[in-house]
Amino acid sequence: MDIYTNHKRLYLAALCLFVFLTIFVAIIPALNNQVNNAPLPGSKPLTALEAAGKGIFIAEGCVACHTQQVRNLEMDRSWGTRPGVAADYARNTRTDIWRNTATLMGSERTGPDLTNIGNRQSSADWHFLHLYNPRSVMPASVMPSYSWLFTVSDYAYTEDVVVTVPEEFRKGVTGKIVASPQALALVAYLKSLKQTPLPTGKPVPVFLYGKATGSGSPAGLPSPAKTGPDGNALYAANCQGCHQENGLGLAGAFPPLKGSKVVLDNSPDVQVTIIMKGYNGRVSEGYGIMPPVGTNNNLKPEEVTAIINHERGSWGNNSKKVTVEEVKKIIASLK
Repeated sequence: MDIYTNHKRLYLAALCLFVFLTIFVAIIPALNNQVNNAPLPGSKPLTALEAAGKGIFIAEGCVACHTQQVRNLEMDRSWGTRPGVAADYARNTRTDIWRNTATLMGSERTGPDLTNIGNRQSSADWHFLHLYNPRSVMPASVMPSYSWLFTVSDYAYTEDVVVTVPEEFRKGVTGKIVASPQALALVAYLKSLKQTPLPTGKPVPVFLYGKATGSGSPAGLPSPAKTGPDGNALYAANCQGCHQENGLGLAGAFPPLKGSKVVLDNSPDVQVTIIMKGYNGRVSEGYGIMPPVGTNNNLKPEEVTAIINHERGSWGNNSKKVTVEEVKKIIASLK
């Protein structure tokens, strides 16, 4: 055996071993992963505008504070309808031949997870206002202002997207605040972030380590009566971002619920319809289009009822409470 003294044979043997290992250790497993983790049916690739928005998301370092991964932990239930699976990221393709894909799963949650933000908050008006000044919609937010993604102009063209910013958050800025192409792309990308339902029959991952629930109360005390969903918590999770904790909304951006004719109406027909189908009837007054929050967030009739009753009994409102049966009947009529 002169392989150790013949450099050509030694080189060819090492090359063959390297190619063999590459095929079986790297290439074949990668191809199997591609087959086993195909995109979910119903998922959509990013449009050109959304892909540009992803680039803005990366350039602005948003992944430093926001994750895009719903873990199988109970504490993550508020970020998505289910824990994430590998197929959720199967549509991530290479940026180009030189650059690999950024999955943007992140590792920090200084801000909320964005996996399902397109469903949780589908209002473009909210996103623009949030980017311009986060404190305008989330008073306790530590997110920096991205006001450089907007321009100020004395005149707005027909194709311009004008952002209605309350006076107290304009900081002396006069004129019309217009979303730049970068802001439009970033908001389009954020709105595209939605969890795709798993195919029928496929087992849904569960959220683990939930709070243990007992059958009775400590020390043999009677169990507390079940009061149903918490309307205050549901309002905070689904409505507060726009209409605010005090129900006053934001002047010129989102209408108040305090003293609202819709909320004070004894009939809940309009209120349920707006929650389930959205509303654009006040655009002429400068207010944004309200998305169908109830439909987007898959709210159950019991949860919609809890939200409505919270709004009807808060901030000085004193309207007739509604029942789950009434709400179910109205929702059924909308279909």
